[in-house]
Amino acid sequence: MHEPTSEGHAQTIEFPRETEGLPDARPTEIVELADGDEFELEIVPVKKRIGDATVRMLAYNGSVPGPTLKVPQGATITVHVTNHGDLDATVHWHGLRLENRYDGTHDTQAPIPVGETFTYQVRVPDPGAFWYHPHIREDYGQEMGLYGNILAIPSEPDQWAPANRELPLTLDDILIEDGQIAAFRESETTHVAMGRFGNVMLVAGEPDLALEAKRGEVVRFYFTNTANTRVFNVTLPGAQMKLVGADAGHYEREELVDEVLLAPSERVVVDVLFPDAGELELQHKTPEHTYRLASIAVVDEQPEQSFADDFPSLRTNRDMAELREHVEPFFKAPPDKSLSFTAEMDMGMPEGVPVVYVCPMHPEVVSDEPGSCPKCGMKLLAQAAEETTYVCPMHPEVTSDKPDRCPKCGMKLLPESVVAAGSVHGHEHHHGHEHRGEHGHHGDEHEGHGHHGPEHDASAQEEHGGHGHHGHHGHGDHQHGDPDHAHDAAQGIEWEDDMVEVNRMTTPANMRWKLVDRDTGAENAQIDWTFRVGDQVKLRLVNEMDSDHPMPHPFHVHGAGRFLILARDDVVEPNLVWKDTVLVRTGETVDILLDVTNPGRWMAHCHIAEHHESGMMFSFNVEP
Repeated sequence: MHEPTSEGHAQTIEFPRETEGLPDARPTEIVELADGDEFELEIVPVKKRIGDATVRMLAYNGSVPGPTLKVPQGATITVHVTNHGDLDATVHWHGLRLENRYDGTHDTQAPIPVGETFTYQVRVPDPGAFWYHPHIREDYGQEMGLYGNILAIPSEPDQWAPANRELPLTLDDILIEDGQIAAFRESETTHVAMGRFGNVMLVAGEPDLALEAKRGEVVRFYFTNTANTRVFNVTLPGAQMKLVGADAGHYEREELVDEVLLAPSERVVVDVLFPDAGELELQHKTPEHTYRLASIAVVDEQPEQSFADDFPSLRTNRDMAELREHVEPFFKAPPDKSLSFTAEMDMGMPEGVPVVYVCPMHPEVVSDEPGSCPKCGMKLLAQAAEETTYVCPMHPEVTSDKPDRCPKCGMKLLPESVVAAGSVHGHEHHHGHEHRGEHGHHGDEHEGHGHHGPEHDASAQEEHGGHGHHGHHGHGDHQHGDPDHAHDAAQGIEWEDDMVEVNRMTTPANMRWKLVDRDTGAENAQIDWTFRVGDQVKLRLVNEMDSDHPMPHPFHVHGAGRFLILARDDVVEPNLVWKDTVLVRTGETVDILLDVTNPGRWMAHCHIAEHHESGMMFSFNVEP
């Protein structure tokens, strides 16, 4: 069933990609459950049409995303999970402070073998949007479609301002090559350096989602970023957006915003007013490009009840304002624990020849000595020092003795040795995909499966921003600057895969991501922390620039508790909200306050799936 690769690695077994005989993916259902209800959840392979490609995916109950479960806050439901997928499975109930034995990790349960069933008791103590996904080979399962939302219906009727309706939307990307999802190896994770960026965007599992709204309608959107590594910056020109909530509750103060930033696994709750009829686009906007996520047709018809007049009113939520007073002493207190985020990269050394050291992101940066790139901070990689030939991975007939751009597609030329090594591991990301960059226009020469990229062809191969946004939820001033210095800002975000072939070659064998206890030096699984129920623990998260590959990391803490972001780079967080994931940008220091509520053994990790799978995780104990 599983075939060896055709790229010269006969012993490398890949997960299946054939679609023959598979059922078509079904539409996602919304299932309303009451306290004490039981629900059957099945992991099954399906075939799904994405653009011009029909691909094999994995699905919960046959749909991508899986069923949206609407559950009252405070309720407990029983979920029987049956595994008919490709490998052992667990289901992690992301963000839920449930009983430890149902957290869905290898710390808390034996994996569910193919053909077997495991029963979870899922408690929903907090209001907001949560989600469920695998915690074994998360890089594979999530990319293949295993994700779904849980909407916790608030017990307090005024948790949210009035809205006409609610709409949960997952944001994802998927890497399609030659009409199939790019291959995964059974034995190891690839794309470990930057994570697996996709070349087709999916919203609610669809590449061309079409939505409708009425003029004057207020719609509450629950956005969930289910991508392996991509950070989404969501905007909706022509509508008015009001930020009201995040991972596990409402903000201290509602805010009118132009855009919201979501790292992998984060959720954002925004109320949107559609003031005028017309055609709108939900967009992902980076410092370099704008990508269409979905179309929204606003019809010239008013809803039965209008909340438009109340929309500009910005509420202050008393519970969060009182919480700020309670945690005031922690803002200036020293941290109880500190974690560093760093990486070690070893891509080998050419033998028997003189070498030079080159940056994979900026191949024009060449040194006679080992070191780091002055533009992005990444470790320089060794290559043979003979006269370097640069080549276009998409058009290998285009060569140059300088790191120019391809005149045919605009892609950055890479050292010939890097391209040759990368080609052994699979086809180019770029082949056969349609590109839509700024304003959704099509690329020049490519046709096929993608529908609103971002593909790694043409201008999409330009170096994308590390200049991020300064707001705590992604709105505020942009720093555009010189694109050649796109990765050197302290607020840096990796918007795209800027070193495609090197990234593809990285595995846990040559790229090691680390969480390091700054007090003891313990790394990843060796970190040994113990807390007690009722503790409030100040954690300092330091994303080191002194790393072989500086990049942002979404840090997630499982259901031992929930946390508040206290400060970023010593600037006090101006708007508090309960969180379970925080994006720690390149070079940034973030202080969080963990409110410990649940006993047991719990995980904390980077939620870039490939980083998690390469070991960027640890577990800690909470005593009763």
